[in-house]
Amino acid sequence: MNTTSKKRTRSPRNVKKKRPRSQKSLLEQKLAMMNPNAAGIDIASREHWVCVPEDRVEPNVRQFGTFTCDLYAIAAWLKDCDITSVAMESTGVYWIPLFQVLERQGLEVCLVNAKHLKNVSNRPKTDRLDCQWIQRLHSYGLLAASFRPEDEMCQLRSLLRHRDTLIQESTRHIQHMQKAFHQMNLILDTVISNITGATGLRIIQAILDGERRPEILTQYRDFRIKATEEEIAKSLEGTYREEHLFVLRQAYTAYQFAQQQIMACDQAVETLLKKVDKAVDANHRPLPASTSSHRKPQGHEPTYHARSYVYEIYGVDLTQVPGFQASTVQTLLSEVGRDMTKWKTEKHFTSWLGLSPNAKRSGGKNQSMKTRKVQSRAALAFRHAARAVSQSHSSIGAFYRRLRSRCGPSKALTATARKLAVIFYHMVKEGKEYQELGEAYYIKQHEKRQLKKLKTQARLLGFDLIPTPTALQQPESGGKENTG
Repeated sequence: MNTTSKKRTRSPRNVKKKRPRSQKSLLEQKLAMMNPNAAGIDIASREHWVCVPEDRVEPNVRQFGTFTCDLYAIAAWLKDCDITSVAMESTGVYWIPLFQVLERQGLEVCLVNAKHLKNVSNRPKTDRLDCQWIQRLHSYGLLAASFRPEDEMCQLRSLLRHRDTLIQESTRHIQHMQKAFHQMNLILDTVISNITGATGLRIIQAILDGERRPEILTQYRDFRIKATEEEIAKSLEGTYREEHLFVLRQAYTAYQFAQQQIMACDQAVETLLKKVDKAVDANHRPLPASTSSHRKPQGHEPTYHARSYVYEIYGVDLTQVPGFQASTVQTLLSEVGRDMTKWKTEKHFTSWLGLSPNAKRSGGKNQSMKTRKVQSRAALAFRHAARAVSQSHSSIGAFYRRLRSRCGPSKALTATARKLAVIFYHMVKEGKEYQELGEAYYIKQHEKRQLKKLKTQARLLGFDLIPTPTALQQPESGGKENTG
């Protein structure tokens, strides 16, 4: 058979079409070199592995120590290789010193989440190969930097996180004191609500000074205590064994020391807040009236006037939002900072917090809509605020209760926390003031939306809704939409 006849009878669909030279493949477009001057660093506790592009120096992978002189040697070597951007992967806090050194040397540094690097099968796992893998991915722009606020907020964040640790330690000392009390059958904590209050601390100090008579110990009772002197006297009849008194003394001393450390930490935080650049001056633009009924600090709130500082830094009074206390806003300031432009929209912000649904679709069906599990103190602060506002008579409280009846308390709490995060985002980014509309306004607006939905459904079915005379006599309430 002639060869030319075969070519003539060939099916057109089997003929490979030539692609125009100007059109690139999708793979070539995706893997374009984004950062040619990129380096990768694998951080460890005793050594750092650094990789630069192959055309810069030979060898392009070097091992450095973790001493301060080694960190500056890394920075000098990267600058000699004309590196402008560095990606590093680390666990723990070993990355912080090197991050700060490289940032001070003028290099663009991004901390990469380890989860974004490990999900590659059949890749050899060594520190030398890890830094090369990080450098390659970073040069193609496939790595996203973890969020890190400005340096002033990092300092504030370190102090506030240390303060939380001190509070947790003082709580453990309180538990030790309660255990010593119960071992001596002194059930004072069942009579008064807080043994570290004015009455409890006076009684503990008197017991450690040697007083054992209940009728004398009851004289330290504060007049605001609901329990009577007879009830307190009965709760202080115990064994008073020496070994338990020794434990009580040590726990009480440790608790007093922890309280002193917290006060010293508050002074350091206040000193730092005074140095932060202010958006407004409270002398020219006074602080709005507080919506809280408490005049003194509650629980573990700072002793200084934190509400005034965060108002001047942000330029808006975030404590006007239901559920936001001064300590909550201060935590958000240290964890999130002031620059909301790092998140394009409110959806990006709530997704970063792990408060928005994480949709997973496969085969055209939703497999899961659960939120991502993130370890974020900012997200935890929004959840605490949502829990605090759940029983209030505000519009946000009504929003929580409506969702709780429909979705349950867990999903309602997450949705309310997201709503508070959206309000926070717009207030900080746009400088908007919050206007509380109340529970009645929210319920009225919800009824209007439900009525509109029912009218639409009735029209589609060929019916019409006719209001009853009672509904016609109810006046409509007006108002403006609140922020978020």
